[in-house]
Amino acid sequence: MKVACIQMDVLQCKKQENLEKALYLGLKAVKKGAELIVFPEVFSTGFCYEDLNHAAESLPSPTLENLACFSEANDCIILGSFIQKDNRETCTESDGDGGKDKGRDGGKKGSKKGEKGFSGKETEIPESKVFTERKNSTLYYNLGFCFESGAFAGTYRKTHPFKAENDYFSKGSSIEPISLKKQNLKIGFEICYELRFPEVARKLSLSGADLLVTTAAFPNPRADHWKTLAKARAIENQIPHVACNRVGSAPDCTYFGNSMIIDAWGEVKAEAGSKECAIVCDLDLAGKEEIRKVIPIFGDRRIELYSDN
Repeated sequence: MKVACIQMDVLQCKKQENLEKALYLGLKAVKKGAELIVFPEVFSTGFCYEDLNHAAESLPSPTLENLACFSEANDCIILGSFIQKDNRETCTESDGDGGKDKGRDGGKKGSKKGEKGFSGKETEIPESKVFTERKNSTLYYNLGFCFESGAFAGTYRKTHPFKAENDYFSKGSSIEPISLKKQNLKIGFEICYELRFPEVARKLSLSGADLLVTTAAFPNPRADHWKTLAKARAIENQIPHVACNRVGSAPDCTYFGNSMIIDAWGEVKAEAGSKECAIVCDLDLAGKEEIRKVIPIFGDRRIELYSDN
């Protein structure tokens, strides 16, 4: 499969300009034969904390609708992340003990049916509870998404926010591959800082991922960390890895790029420099099984010795 990284500068809080640039570079990748295209982390706005409510979008999202149309028109797979706004109604519960406030999201038990949007998920209100007070709450997530030939394939909420992200974003609570129907492919999706957590990629690999994708805004001066970790995740899991980083600058940092397409042996098949570009490479997604026969890491694991901590 031909895969591509769209390495781009992201203009702070400039949603329309960033989307137009992303689609322009995406089209360049398609013209080179790309079947799977990865955009950087929060590529449509950057970390627009100063105007988060404007930067964020509820599902269904205008930005994702544009990407779905592009995916359908060009018969390709698209992945990236953007800022999701999750508006929900929270409740104070009373079950005979005077009532207890279950927090920002109603402790899940007290959540009203949520927006289906692209997630297709709802949370039911248990009939055994009596709700005495309702109020609105807005949660924000760094949301990974995937489209396959225009069809919505799935999302992934970043589970490990980095530093200031913890002040603005809620944490995802699930790490599972995204399944593609047309390609019969499972994609393990992680976001930026999660590259530093080998448990994330290993969980995705053990869950059957055929390909690891990292969408990132990995800043200077940690280029060596980025390169080493991106290759390590491929080598230790014997899985191809598409690691897409941004370039340019934000109010508090600059970005080095160095997006990479890495095979299941850990060999870098294509690498970008520090400029905006679209790198495209033909990646063997079937080779991992042969590699795992040669070096049987997964068969030789001794789970009984590994700490859960």
